[in-house]
Amino acid sequence: MSDAGDLASSPLTAGRLEKHHPEAVPYRFERSDVAADLHSRFGDLEPGGESGDRASVAGRVMLMRSFGKLVFATIQDVSGRIQLLADQARMEASEFDGFRDLDLGDWIGAEGEIVTTKKGELSVRLGSFVLLAKALRPPPEKWHGLSDVEERSRHRYVDLAVNPEARKVAIDRTRIVAEMRRQFAIRGFIEVETPVLLIEATGALARPFATHHSALDVDMYLHIALELHLKRLVVGGLERVFEVGRIFRNEGIDATHNPEFTMLEAYQALADYRDILQLVEEVFSAVATEVTGSTTITYKGESIDLTPPYRQASYMDLVSEAVGQDLGLALPSTTFEALAAANGIEVKPGWGNGRIAEALYDELVEPGLRQPTFVMDHPREISPLARRHRSDPDLVERFELVIAGSEYANAFSELTDPVEQRERFEDQAAARAMGDDEAHPVDEDYLRALEYGLPPTGGLGIGIDRLVMLLTDSHHIREVILFPTMRPEPRT
Repeated sequence: MSDAGDLASSPLTAGRLEKHHPEAVPYRFERSDVAADLHSRFGDLEPGGESGDRASVAGRVMLMRSFGKLVFATIQDVSGRIQLLADQARMEASEFDGFRDLDLGDWIGAEGEIVTTKKGELSVRLGSFVLLAKALRPPPEKWHGLSDVEERSRHRYVDLAVNPEARKVAIDRTRIVAEMRRQFAIRGFIEVETPVLLIEATGALARPFATHHSALDVDMYLHIALELHLKRLVVGGLERVFEVGRIFRNEGIDATHNPEFTMLEAYQALADYRDILQLVEEVFSAVATEVTGSTTITYKGESIDLTPPYRQASYMDLVSEAVGQDLGLALPSTTFEALAAANGIEVKPGWGNGRIAEALYDELVEPGLRQPTFVMDHPREISPLARRHRSDPDLVERFELVIAGSEYANAFSELTDPVEQRERFEDQAAARAMGDDEAHPVDEDYLRALEYGLPPTGGLGIGIDRLVMLLTDSHHIREVILFPTMRPEPRT
């Protein structure tokens, strides 16, 4: 039977319902120890040994074995697994029978002495036990672990129960986010929160989710980036700010994209993109070391070295190398259009050379960048919020960090001139009018904020989900988001 069949059609069996007595379930249970601690403390107990120490444990029944007057059960808690040993000679008959009749998946609490079996298996020899939750649905046939990514994502509660790898990823994600926060805090950044519901969805080139606020009777959008409100805070004098926030983009779903995902964005006054580049190197290497113990990791069978410094390469040089000719953004548009056609890229209305260069980069360059690479100095057309490059007006001071063919960070020397920002917004609005639904609208309030003065600022966005994928060697974004966006199950 497939994983999907196991989960979708598992019946509420009559036998399990007969054993279900919710009035007998306690409201709480006092646990003294978790499995990992017991293994640490008593791991050297000799086979057949008795410690004389007692413990109360709790967890889900994962394995049951009966040998006449001895019954063994393995329970799992958040830290690992521990064996329980029920000896009929040491228990009341009714309690022994009740223990033997437990089902896989039941939650129980147990109390007893820490011993080892003759084979050396650390165990809690039962003095008593209590049922904490009855599993009315039988576990999937493949109780040792689900394998289908979609089923694991849709039924995460089962995935976490049966797959230790899933639990480790969930715990490692928490450790990664915590260390990211710590790295920014020790550098003087303060953590803030900005709105999710906006009148205009700005801050990135992306399609938003729309909704309606009934009380105000206005259409609103879920934010597609954190950027513009964070920069408003820098205008207000909060010189170093960051936010870990949920982002919503109405776009496709694949191995590295989910419509709802998590970003860390940070802004530092009096800095430019090269200051931020150094910050990224320091943070990525520190987080990798904290979570994996090393700056050299394995991802999809490939060794990735996160030890600074990382390679730096020009955006347009990389595109030029990929197409086999030197490209400058001032070349005739027909040159770029011909290259797009030769590479099977459809040029959409309103695209200039910068957008075509971006399409060529996405198709020909990014997938081949394996070791950490800062791709530097992007076309101005695709970077409406970045400051013009100090030595080339067709470019902006921007970098993306690419690892194993995916983008992990995006940073700018932020555009601080309100006059030029208005011009950029208006160019975006023109592209939007021509059918580009990912182009920026004009954000008048943000322009007003710039008119009060934004000092030189370096900005950064880091994709948390992709970073978790990288550091846990997870190959689909659904593996690192506990409840990813899924197509609804068909109703039966």
